[in-house]
Amino acid sequence: MAATTSSTQGWAQLRQQARSLETQTEMLLHTYAQFSNQTNIPPKPTEEERHTETRLQELLDKRDSVLSHLTRLLTSDPNPSALKQNNLSLLRDKLADHRRDLSRLRSTLESARTRANLLGSVRDDISAYRAANPEQAEADYMLDERGRLDRSHDVADSVLSQAYAVQDSFASQRERLAHINRRITLAASQVPGINTLITRISARKRRDGIIMGSFIAFCFLMFWFFS
Repeated sequence: MAATTSSTQGWAQLRQQARSLETQTEMLLHTYAQFSNQTNIPPKPTEEERHTETRLQELLDKRDSVLSHLTRLLTSDPNPSALKQNNLSLLRDKLADHRRDLSRLRSTLESARTRANLLGSVRDDISAYRAANPEQAEADYMLDERGRLDRSHDVADSVLSQAYAVQDSFASQRERLAHINRRITLAASQVPGINTLITRISARKRRDGIIMGSFIAFCFLMFWFFS
């Protein structure tokens, strides 16, 4: 009974330690990932980068050792529970995921550093060439300016083309509306009584407008007279 209790306590402590190391690993992986996202990646790893990578490797090795202890405890248990087996499997899977993440981040950082060094070398070569050939540098500068002007003209032409297309679309829509209006007017003129009805409606609107205008004028005069 005492041995079982001691084994249970040892399992709980080791599992808690494994979870704590797992959390520390995730935090350091996040920190390590930031090195490849820098705007200007240094040509060689910084002290902080090397320390972070070393610390990550130490954490992974320590977690591997803790999981080995957990495996031995589980193997020596005459009645291992399914819950413990599942917990150990999850801890192993997480450790394998973190090892793959570290390997992937190393490759990403190495590729980013190689690309940055290559671009820096190309820039240095261009600068050295222009310094040794000032006339060619001036010609290259003029070509660059010409290229920028051409791109600006292309943008302006594109904007003007879009504006003309919109103008043509509006003109087409106006023409269609005018055609529809003419067809409605023609159809209305061919139906008996429609013209008379339209005339009466127009006359009523004019009459209502006159009445409303007169009423507003009267109210204004009254307000002006009594104020």
